Amino acid sequence: MVVIRLARGGAKKRPFYNIVAADSRNRRDGRFIERVGFYNPMAAESEKGLVVNAERLEYWKQHGAQLSPTVLRLAKQAAKAAA
Repeated sequence: MVVIRLARGGAKKRPFYNIVAADSRNRRDGRFIERVGFYNPMAAESEKGLVVNAERLEYWKQHGAQLSPTVLRLAKQAAKAAA
């Protein structure tokens, strides 16, 4: 099953997350199918903190991908900011 979830990157105490479509059997930070966006909780005022490719997210949802609870919350947040 395909899951859209966060894959952690960045340094210690400086998290950075890629929003990825991955097989549910793969590790959190392991192999993924496609990068759909990113989330930077430590972003400065001048930087983008959340970017989501809504077209690709919708594509994966139509093909049966499940969104993790955090990605669902972030997708709603990104849609609200875009509107």
